[in-house]
Amino acid sequence: MAAHGDVETCFISAACNRSPFSLSWGRNGLVLYGSGNLVAVYQPKNGDESGSVLQTLSQHSAKVTCVRWIPKGNGEPSDEFVVGSADKTASLWRRQESKFEVVSVLRGHSAAVTIAEAMYMPTSNKDDLSTLLVTSSVDSTVRIWEKKQGSDEVTCLQTVSCGNSFALDLALYTLPTTSVPVLACGWDDDRIHLWVRQGEGFREVATLKGHEDWVRGVEFTANDDGDLLLASCGQDCFIRVWKITLQHGEEQVAEDEIRVKEKSFTIQHGDKSQSYAVVLEAVLSGHENWIYGAHWQPAVFNDGSRHQPLCLLSASMDKTMILWKPDPGSGIWLDQDRVGEVGGNTLGFLGCQFSPDGQSIIAHGFQGALHLWHHVELTQQTSWEPGVTVGGHFDGVEDIAWDPDGGEFLLSVSLDRTTRLFAPWRREGLKPQWHELGRPQIHGYAINCLAMVNRYQFVSGGDEKVLRVFDAPKNFLQNLKNVAGVDISKDMVAREVSNVPEGASVPALGLSNKALYEGEMSVADDADREIPSSFSEQYPQMYYQPLELHRPPTEEHLLQNTLWPETQKLYGHGYELFCVACNTQGTLVASACKASKAEHAAILLWDTTSWRQVGCLESHSLTVTQLRFSHSGHLLLSVSRDRTWALFRRQAADQADGGLFTRIAYTDKKTSVHSRIIWGCSWSHDDNFFATASRDKKVVVWGWRPDHSPAEGCLGECCARSTTLDVGEAATAVDFAPFLARSKGYCLAIGKESGTVVLYCWNPAGGKEDWTRQTTIDRSDLGHCLAVRRLAWRPVSGNAESEERNKYLQLASCGNDFTMRIFNISVDILT
Repeated sequence: MAAHGDVETCFISAACNRSPFSLSWGRNGLVLYGSGNLVAVYQPKNGDESGSVLQTLSQHSAKVTCVRWIPKGNGEPSDEFVVGSADKTASLWRRQESKFEVVSVLRGHSAAVTIAEAMYMPTSNKDDLSTLLVTSSVDSTVRIWEKKQGSDEVTCLQTVSCGNSFALDLALYTLPTTSVPVLACGWDDDRIHLWVRQGEGFREVATLKGHEDWVRGVEFTANDDGDLLLASCGQDCFIRVWKITLQHGEEQVAEDEIRVKEKSFTIQHGDKSQSYAVVLEAVLSGHENWIYGAHWQPAVFNDGSRHQPLCLLSASMDKTMILWKPDPGSGIWLDQDRVGEVGGNTLGFLGCQFSPDGQSIIAHGFQGALHLWHHVELTQQTSWEPGVTVGGHFDGVEDIAWDPDGGEFLLSVSLDRTTRLFAPWRREGLKPQWHELGRPQIHGYAINCLAMVNRYQFVSGGDEKVLRVFDAPKNFLQNLKNVAGVDISKDMVAREVSNVPEGASVPALGLSNKALYEGEMSVADDADREIPSSFSEQYPQMYYQPLELHRPPTEEHLLQNTLWPETQKLYGHGYELFCVACNTQGTLVASACKASKAEHAAILLWDTTSWRQVGCLESHSLTVTQLRFSHSGHLLLSVSRDRTWALFRRQAADQADGGLFTRIAYTDKKTSVHSRIIWGCSWSHDDNFFATASRDKKVVVWGWRPDHSPAEGCLGECCARSTTLDVGEAATAVDFAPFLARSKGYCLAIGKESGTVVLYCWNPAGGKEDWTRQTTIDRSDLGHCLAVRRLAWRPVSGNAESEERNKYLQLASCGNDFTMRIFNISVDILT
């Protein structure tokens, strides 16, 4: 895991971008994949430990579209890779030990770079190697670049115009018996264009026809005879294998001999010319939908010799990956193994890769999930078994919430319309590692806010007018015990009495998770009838199968078998939900929606016993951006887009006739320190102070007046207790640490618009020097690269993976860069 001073990354949740070339598995064992604007560095497996995302790399200002390691010809581990982005640039990176640095940025395209390919080339000095890079863009150009050894400067050698077409994939290799590079371009004109370097530039030497739709993927390798093999795949659902061989003079062909048509081209190599023939070797049919990737198994190097296994891996939108091998007897290419998904609402695979040893394969799907399989030798046959991998949200993460009873797990909601649950996988003798253990909600709207009512109940709100309440099913509790080691004995007893569902499924064309009880099947009794008798049979719901897990579930299982039943819908808001909060006692929920008028900016209160509305608090004129109950539950704080905050106090039982809560303090245009939207707020652990963070770059701590006497005006008993802290840019999130720092007062984590998280200590007795910056987590090492949406300290002191509970605090953060992170922060920097 990445570390910086007294802060280290405990966990990074990141999904793969929706691009066919956004993942690459290098010979060094590391997988790189694009996640939003970032490149995630993923170690699939380290000994007996499961894989994890080690760190993220930030350079580009728009989505990463392509990541590729640059292979070395001798099979040594790769240490350089190239990245393409929608920000119209590509970048060349170098890895030195565990550090990554940008070598050069390639600028010149006028639109998004979609493909970046590179290879090492020998120069006139045989000991030197230059780097040849090729990039393609939706500006209908292909640019060829070169970097000389010993220099980090990359120069553009040539720009090739594609006319009205554009390249969909690129592949580089050297022609047999030469060091002349050949470039294969798969275009949207259904053809493969071969370019060969002659002199200082590339010229087109052949056009390969055969595909009947866009050519989506091309890749070279060399067989053991020295001939080049080119695999191509496309939207016509076929894979074609082409062979490029060196011609030795004129071959005599009998008149009655039938041969496959071949194309020839001649190049100048040194002082002589050489001719090559291109012939179609095989056409592979087996997929039923577009094929996005075809990759050769990596060559095996042993004692200086190279052996190329004839094995091809393909990934398709039909939800399958196929391993192709030629039959030893006939030489006909056959599908040897097929892996993939069954059921679910996924849309197939966008790309695939072999591991360096060819014993594992990985694919990434349309919704950002990674799928990993390992080759297993059984007694009489071989098999591919699914492995544990990483994943995350594939859109901005809006809100997070810890388990209130000890922080054993973490929930997050996202604009990708899902709620996900993360917890550490605990195994005896191994270091626990965080994984996604459940997907309680898969919705039809973007989800904006989340609040935990108790350990096994939460309420969420999205781009709809309804709040939804979810309860954990029994199957989830059992799997949480098996995988995360959480003690659920008391919870199981309580839930047996209340007849809790076994699981949940989504009805056809529905948005609500329907509860399923033990013994209940989600398949109709007569489902095998040829002609469906009802609408529900014609569009069946997703099937639920209760499974007992002892390791993190696969994507297929997460989609179908980890939903939580929806128990309540709460109606009352007029527009999309924006924020929700629950008191620590779990008895009261407050919610607010988007608003442009005061009548819609009201805060609604809900009783969690009856789930009825019990109050309506009016104070703001625009959208309330965050709500926070005090730890005692007697105070409710709200901040708003109207640049003000409001504080409400719970009435005593004998005074509740006027409302459950009454407003005791608020700010207006004259008293508000903030001049822009207030994004976040937080209570100190002792409820003596609260903080507000605003787009005007200011963070302020408020509290009670020293004499607790109410003053005239809107502030009542409250006043600003700190000096105004200027954090240098828009502050988007704030959260107080759950304990008092020794001799330094209160610790606050502040999230910024750039993705930086800053830790400050505030001393109430510090006078004008009351703020002390402790550490900064920025995008260059551990932090986010886009705005931080929410920060949340783990409710109890300590690290969820360690018994050394007095050494660390854990801070969770989420942001617009699609990632959710957990940091281990040493208490030494707070003392």
